[in-house]
Amino acid sequence: MGLPLDYETLRLIWWLLLGVLLIGFALTDGYDLGVATLMPFIGKTDDERRMVINSIAPTWEGHQVWFILGGGAIFAAWPFVYAVSFSGFYLAMFLVLAALILRPVAFKYRSKRPDAAWRNRWDWALFIGGAVPALVFGVAVGNVLTGAPFRLDSDLRSFFEGSLIGLFHPFSLLAGLLSVAMVVLHGAGWLSVKIERGPVMDRARRIGSVAAIVAILLFAAGGAMVAWYGMGFRIEGVVDPNGPSNPLFVKTVAASGAWLDNYSRYPWMMIAPALGFAGPALALLAMAKRSHQLLIAGSSLATVGIISTVGLSMFPFILPSSIDAQSSLTVWNASSSHLTLFIMLVVTLIFLPLVLAYTAWVMKVLFGRVTLADVRTNPDFY
Repeated sequence: MGLPLDYETLRLIWWLLLGVLLIGFALTDGYDLGVATLMPFIGKTDDERRMVINSIAPTWEGHQVWFILGGGAIFAAWPFVYAVSFSGFYLAMFLVLAALILRPVAFKYRSKRPDAAWRNRWDWALFIGGAVPALVFGVAVGNVLTGAPFRLDSDLRSFFEGSLIGLFHPFSLLAGLLSVAMVVLHGAGWLSVKIERGPVMDRARRIGSVAAIVAILLFAAGGAMVAWYGMGFRIEGVVDPNGPSNPLFVKTVAASGAWLDNYSRYPWMMIAPALGFAGPALALLAMAKRSHQLLIAGSSLATVGIISTVGLSMFPFILPSSIDAQSSLTVWNASSSHLTLFIMLVVTLIFLPLVLAYTAWVMKVLFGRVTLADVRTNPDFY
C-alpha cells in the first residue's frame, strides 16, 4: 500500500516547511537580535538599558526553538545539505554559537554587580550576541547564492575547499549587512510596541529609520549584483521530481542569471521581492506617523519578503556548489527517503501547531509595555 502523498509533493512540502521555520526564527529571534544590537546606542543610562533588556528577557529563550527546529528539519529532511553545510561552514557556525552563548551569560551576569564598568562590558557582550549572528547568517546566505566551495566524489563524500576568511567576499558581506539592517529594523519595531513612549523609543525609531533605508538600498544593490554578475545555477535536461536522492544523478550547470529565471516562469513569485521593498517602506512611513503597530507590521513584512526572495529565486536549489556545479544540492536530489519525509510530516503536523499555540499564548500573557518605573521597582527584572 502506497503512501497518501507522492515523493514530489512531500519534497515540496518540506521545502516550504524549511522556509517557514527559517522565517519563524527570523521573525521571533530576529527582534531579539535587533534589540540587543540597538541596546548600547539607545540606552543612555543603566535604567534605560535595563528597560530595553527586559523587553526581550522573558521570551528570547523560547525563540531558540525555531533555530533548533530549523537545524533538525535540515538534518532529517535534507541530510546531504546538513552534512555539507554544517561541516563546510563549521568555523562560521562556531562563530555564531560563540556569539549566541554570550547572550544568556550576559543576561544572567550583568546585574550581579552594580559597577558601571562591569555592566557596560556585558552590554557590549549582548551587542556582540545580537550583531554577529545576524551578520554571519547573512554572509552564509550570500555564499549560498553565489555557491559554496564544496564538491562530492563518486561515493558522495563531501570536500569543502574554502576557508572562513574566504566566506567574507563582497557579495556575502553585502548580504550580511542587509541581514543586520533587517534585524535592527525589526528590533526597532518590537521596541515600538514593547517599551514606554519616550527618549529611548525615539532613539530606536531614528536608528530604525536609517536601518529601513539601508535595507532598501542593500536589497536593491543585492538584486542588481545578482543580475549584473549573472549569478545562478540551472538543471540541464529532464528532471524527475520523484527520482532517487542522489546529488550526482541530475546534471547541473552554472548558468548566467539563472536566479532570475523563476520570476519569468512564475510571475506570482514577484510578491516576495515586492514585500522586501514594501516592508521597510511601510516601516519608514509608520515611524514618520508614529504608528507603532504599523511599524512592527512593516518590519515583519520586510523579513518575510527578503528571506522568501532568496528561497524562491533559488528554487529548486538549496545549496549549489561554486567549484563543481554537478555536486549542487536541490529539492529533488538531496532529500531523505519517501517514508522518512512522510513520518516527519505527521510529527510536524502534530507538534508545530503546539509550538505556534504556545508562542501565541506566551505573547498574550506577556503583552504590555515595559516602563522605567517597572525596572526600578520590580525585583524580578534584570
